[in-house]
Amino acid sequence: MDRMFFQDKRVVIMGLGRFGGGLDSALFAAKAGARVLVTDLAGRNDLEDAICELKDYDIEYRLGEHCEDNFHNADVLIVNPAVPPDNKFVKITRKAGGLVTSQMELFFQMCPARIVGITGANGKSTTTSLTAHLLKSACAQQGIGYKNVWLGGNIGYLPLLDIVDQIRDDDLVVLEISNFQLEQLAQIQAAPDIALITNLTANHLDRHGTFECYCCVKEGIFKYQKTGETAPVISIFNAEDDITRAWYQKYLNDPGRKCLAFSADDVPDEYRQAFRLPGRANLSNLAAALTIVSCFDIESGCIAGAIEAFEGLPHRCQFVAETNGVCWYDDSKATTPVSTMAALNGIDEPKILIAGGYDKQISFAELGVCIAKRAKAVVLIGQTAPKIAEAVKSVGPSDCAVRYADSMEQAVAVSAELAELGDVVLMSPACASYDMFKNYTQRAEAFVDAVKSLPRH
Repeated sequence: MDRMFFQDKRVVIMGLGRFGGGLDSALFAAKAGARVLVTDLAGRNDLEDAICELKDYDIEYRLGEHCEDNFHNADVLIVNPAVPPDNKFVKITRKAGGLVTSQMELFFQMCPARIVGITGANGKSTTTSLTAHLLKSACAQQGIGYKNVWLGGNIGYLPLLDIVDQIRDDDLVVLEISNFQLEQLAQIQAAPDIALITNLTANHLDRHGTFECYCCVKEGIFKYQKTGETAPVISIFNAEDDITRAWYQKYLNDPGRKCLAFSADDVPDEYRQAFRLPGRANLSNLAAALTIVSCFDIESGCIAGAIEAFEGLPHRCQFVAETNGVCWYDDSKATTPVSTMAALNGIDEPKILIAGGYDKQISFAELGVCIAKRAKAVVLIGQTAPKIAEAVKSVGPSDCAVRYADSMEQAVAVSAELAELGDVVLMSPACASYDMFKNYTQRAEAFVDAVKSLPRH
């Protein structure tokens, strides 16, 4: 697969949203000489930024709806990860003989470099960014097996298809890979050369139906690794997770595969002391990144310095402000109960939690216990507010107050009324944002704006 394949082809991009790679796919296809049509259920106003970036290219748009003829006439359909494989429009293209693919599939088919792929229910963004950060710190070192490090995938940062021609075979690519992207890669039985899973907890059951199906998709990152190649593939598992620990045993004796496991307990004291991010969950992320780094001959002094310099990622327990003696933290990227529980357990001060959002049909029972024990109050927003409230109340008598808000601005105002000197207000929703916001970034912006608008006294 190369750019020439797309010349003069009728290429339909299904879903333009930045986070799903639609913009990257459209740019790639247009530059390759394809006749490009973008179709999206969102309207022009919602996609204005992305459309503006494509203004220099001859691209046709169908927005606010999908038209069956567009899919029937497509030579190539590049789908957003949010589009399920059984979508009726995807079936039309397949039935008509068109190629159905995705940004991630195309990148795997064209990338000449070794790929490090990281997936999991929680911690994958931090682990991916930290891994790339540590590997980049050693680029000047001789004999490590790579010259440059590229970071991308579900975490964003780089338009993978647009930069694939810049990647050389002696480079290294570090990717965060979502379960939706793994589902797409399974179509071509592709997986990274070095694969790691951070952990497994119930997530995206609105898409996959059951936890078992969700786990099956995640396992594809190991199942489709090419063990017949010259160098062995490397598979890395969380030793503290029951399911991934069982997978370690399952794959341990595969010819052409090297299996490794990581645990937060294994992080050396030197690295623990240098690491700035709070909580055991982040220590597990560090252990995961260090296990990947151990596959390369990097000097320990270089690693320690890079760990100390790592400041974490936006919207992941990120300090926002201290107002009237209260510290405010943005953890908008926490879209699962486990992520929010990790944040609650990682902060020692009295906490007021802002939580709630889009309903992915997952249980909040464990989160309810954690909130009841670790928070002095919870302010709930979004579709899941009643479910989370019920989970907290079902624990029994608790000192945790439960409040509701209709907007992020109101949630911040209510939290400010509840907060006392020395408290922490943590916006860690435990849910996706789609019921009230375009994405978790917009949710974070609403939170930060509301915090910065609070009166000071």
